[in-house]
Amino acid sequence: MDKTSICKIRDVYRAIASLEDHFQKTFGLNINEVMVLCTLNDRDNITSSEIAQALGLANSNASKVIGSVENKSLIKRNMDKSDKRQMHFSLSKKGMERLSEIRCEDICLPPLLQDILKEK
Repeated sequence: MDKTSICKIRDVYRAIASLEDHFQKTFGLNINEVMVLCTLNDRDNITSSEIAQALGLANSNASKVIGSVENKSLIKRNMDKSDKRQMHFSLSKKGMERLSEIRCEDICLPPLLQDILKEK
């Protein structure tokens, strides 16, 4: 990998960090917490492993994020009816309300991320 590629990766990392800072200041959530809410909005009542896979996180990291949004009462834990050891997660009423506050059209993406997303 050449120096130019490393610099581009650095710039993307900075742009994502800027977006995460915006989420934290505006909504009190980090980017992974927002992604959990969006995932549960798309796919209700899923396991922590399914959340981890959807977010591209290790199970241990997903568990931390799930715990964080659960502590904020944004999601709820539901016991599997056939396997009491298995938990499923869904948005709570408060989580749905918070997600409705996060209006994508109102989020100002850093210019570099705008350019990347336009390419797709």
